[in-house]
Amino acid sequence: MSLSYILSQIYSQLLITPPIPHSPFHSQTIIVTGSNTGLGLEAARHLARLGASKLILAVRNLDKGLAAKRSIQESSGRGRGRDEKDDDVIEVWPLDLTSYESVTQFAARALRLERLDVLLSNAGLMTKEFKMAEEDELTVTTNVTCTFLLAMLLLPKLRETAQRFNVVPRLVVVASDLHFTTELVEERKGERIFGRLNQREGANMGKRYAVTKLMEVFIVRELAARIDQSTKPKVIVNCLTPGYCYSDFSREATGLDRLIFTVTKFLFARTTEVGGRTLVAAAAAGEESHGKYMADSQVSHINPFVHTPEGAETQRRLWEELVEKLDRVQPGVMDSI
Repeated sequence: MSLSYILSQIYSQLLITPPIPHSPFHSQTIIVTGSNTGLGLEAARHLARLGASKLILAVRNLDKGLAAKRSIQESSGRGRGRDEKDDDVIEVWPLDLTSYESVTQFAARALRLERLDVLLSNAGLMTKEFKMAEEDELTVTTNVTCTFLLAMLLLPKLRETAQRFNVVPRLVVVASDLHFTTELVEERKGERIFGRLNQREGANMGKRYAVTKLMEVFIVRELAARIDQSTKPKVIVNCLTPGYCYSDFSREATGLDRLIFTVTKFLFARTTEVGGRTLVAAAAAGEESHGKYMADSQVSHINPFVHTPEGAETQRRLWEELVEKLDRVQPGVMDSI
């Protein structure tokens, strides 16, 4: 981790406050994953305030999702019919990003929507415990495999929306500035990167979250490069960091780690509301953000490793492995590009 990175993060956290979003989302249908709490909830609250016509909270726990819905209704005044049956603005749908079946069922339902303007992939996992889910380690399954399985399944709907309504939909992935802290050195040593990550012995779970966030950055870049923006219908693909925000990601921390998290949160962390602004900014960003990484609500620089020959090779490998994996899970899913 370079000194320049550390200084830039301190500067961002202490001296930059992302602006309150004002871009309207009237007539738009938006899916926000992981929206029952934290950044996803605050982003959804902003999107409701900004006029989204249909806001789908994609959550693992329906009870928590319904509580989030009520919270958004109360703060925004949106979707408050005489009873929940009258509400056609905010919906709560089940989505478990540790399960291929859950993702495919969710996508099948979403494909029946009249339109889809934004897929805001916010849901993520940070854990120090090594577990497997489907074919991969749990963090990889959640943050990478199923996140992009859902994206690929819904890309046709985003394209259809672009064509039918003459708009430019967005596919947004919430990454992290922690992607600066790794170059996948150990992971690149294996014949297959995903395979290396699935080895329990020697797994560095302390860095696993950062590793998956760099993987997300690489895959967003490759996907964006493969989506032809020269002709309509256009779909903007980008990713972002919300910065260091208050969240429950440190819930597994104990002892000294918990003390460090507590102190750094007090000194540097943004509120979840402020962090949520950055998600909305990416969902409203223009073509200048296509394939790019955003920080502080604007296009920003990324880990320099990405631009090296080794980074380019890593991006290629990750993409090819992901294509093979997702085509096996859902044959033909990658044809939508």
